[in-house]
Order: sequence, then C-alpha cells, then structure tokens
Amino acid sequence: MAEVDVDREFVGLPSPVVGRAGAGGHPCQGIYHRPAGKQPTTAFIATHYNVDFSEHYLASYLAERGFGFLGWNTRFRGNEAHFLLDHALAEIGVGVRWLREHAGVDRVVLLGNSGGGSLMAAYQSQAVEPNVTPVAGMRPLGAIADLPRADLFIALSAHSGRPEVFTAWLDPSVTDETDPLSADPALDPFNPDNGPPYSEDFQLLYRAAQRARNERITDWALGQLDALAGTRARDRLFTVARSWADLRMIDPAIEPSDRKPNWCYLGEPVKANYGVFGVGTVSTLRTWLSMWSLRTSQCTAAPHLARITLPSLVVHATADACVYENDARTLYDSLAAADKTLEFVKADHYLLEPAGVREQAADLIAAWTADHE
Repeated sequence: MAEVDVDREFVGLPSPVVGRAGAGGHPCQGIYHRPAGKQPTTAFIATHYNVDFSEHYLASYLAERGFGFLGWNTRFRGNEAHFLLDHALAEIGVGVRWLREHAGVDRVVLLGNSGGGSLMAAYQSQAVEPNVTPVAGMRPLGAIADLPRADLFIALSAHSGRPEVFTAWLDPSVTDETDPLSADPALDPFNPDNGPPYSEDFQLLYRAAQRARNERITDWALGQLDALAGTRARDRLFTVARSWADLRMIDPAIEPSDRKPNWCYLGEPVKANYGVFGVGTVSTLRTWLSMWSLRTSQCTAAPHLARITLPSLVVHATADACVYENDARTLYDSLAAADKTLEFVKADHYLLEPAGVREQAADLIAAWTADHE
C-alpha cells in the first residue's frame, strides 16, 4: 500500500481512582495514532495488564489504513505487583471516553492482544452488565458502574485468562515456596525420567499438581490477610518462583503447531524457569487474589466473553510459543456474539516473523473492521 504519514499525540489523563503523581505524570497515559491530517471515525484501543502498549506494534499499521489507534496504559503499566482489576477497568474507561468525547470517534474497537485479551473482555463485560467486585478488604469502586461500551471486539494472540495461563505455566514440582531450587523429581518437567515425550498419565498428574500449587498459594494468601487484620499492615509482597514450565513449551508433540520446540517467550524453558523474569513473580496478597488465583481472580476470559455480543474477531498466530490453538478456539467458543470470526496467521506471538506478517495481520483486521461499519 502507498505510504501514509501518521500523526502521534501523547495523551495524559487523570484517573478516577488516584491523583496525578507529584513528579507530574498522569496515571493514565498513551499515544493516539491516526492518519496525518485526518480525524478517523473508528479507532482501536489496546491495553494490557502491565505491558506498555502506548507504542503498540499494530498502531501505525492500522493508522496507515485509515483508523485511529490509542495505545493506552493504566497506572499498572510496569507495576504488575499491585494490579487490581476494578481499578484497571476504570482507567480503560478513561481512554474509551477520550476517544468518543475528544478524538471525534463514532466507533470504538477493543483490541485484546496477548494478556490484554481477557482484560479487554472484562472491560466490555463490565460495561454491559456490571459484575466485577472488589478484592477482599477493598471498597467497591463507583467509577466502574457506568463504563462506556465499545462497538467491536478483537482478540489477537490472546491468552485464556490471567489465572489460567499462569497456572498452565507453573512448575508444580516446587516443594518449598521459599526455596527456588526445591523440586519433587516425580513432577520435575526437566527430569529426563519424566520426558519429553511426556506420557498421558504424567500430563494429567502434572496439570492437577499445577492447579494444586495455585490453590496452596491462594490458601496462604488468604491466611496472611487474616493474620494482618488489626495490625499496622494491610498487605504484603511475596514472590512466586518458576513459572515457565508448561509442558507444551518443552514438548512440541503436545498440541502440535508451527512453534519452535523447547522454547518460550524468554528462550529455553529450563533457563527461563529458574530465572527471575516472568509473570507473577512478585505480588501483593490482594494482587494474587485479583489476578492470579484460580479461585478468586476475575481475570478469567470465559465468563466475560459470555457477556460479549458485539461482532468479534479472534486471530491466532500459529507459531506462538505460549498461546496455542486450543486457547484461541476456547476464546472463540466462549464468545456470545452471533457474528464472530476465527482467523489464523502463521507468525510468532508478536508477529515479528516471518517478514511482512504485521502488514498481513493489519490488512486482515482492517478489512474485518471495515466490513462491520
């Protein structure tokens, strides 16, 4: 396509939850991309739980195709350890309102990319039918009672939900949460006696043990909150080690795809698993309950997708190292929309490879959006 100049506007706005930082920064920040000299009537908004989406990799591509694109951050960008779902939804609402009231947009498209898939699903779900409740010990947040609804929904390389993906990645062989080297050899995914290849029986045992580890941490977090009641402290930080151990990362025979074998987003799984970088490595007690706990988190996509009746598009990257076709099909099946489409592109998670796949994805998304005017 012919080259199109793109205007980029920094947007910094107040939050309905917290004030502006003393150093001057607004809690809600992003960059609005649009074709130069034009005021699009349709715009995308993309937000993640903690990743900075202000310069999202599709922003310029979709602006070149005639759309607005607000890469939008809540105050939890780079601040995963303190995430609270209801607060994040209120701050996404700030971005949606800005698009409608200041950018002159008639139609808003929620783009739920990667972990943002379940987050943007939760946003529309709350806007349609208020259902998100505060985490234990927190007050209800009035700012999420009347969120502006979107017009279209897209899930791109999206996970099935924060607690689900985290649990699927957890190393269940950990026997002591205070010792990052502790391991039960019978559950150790890197013990060659267990595989790969991993037997069906081992896989079932492993998945059950992953869920059990998540539940043990939840029990501990709830107990810690009870223990803090009446003290000077309301919460505390803690760490969770070893969260790069999904058997599918290691064994390509489990849910085969175009992905690179024995690979995750941080490289070789055994090295990533024993490193210090990853999701959920640091949390407060309430953040664990809000985002990671299978029992209490409201960051699971499926219940929110069941409230989404907007025309919806799910795009799956078939070479994604850590999102699998089953995730995409589960998202698609969970959507309540009568008008929904599932598409596939042969690409990695960030659409970096092969060359030209970002243009291909932008064309696909732009065409689908134009077809739903």
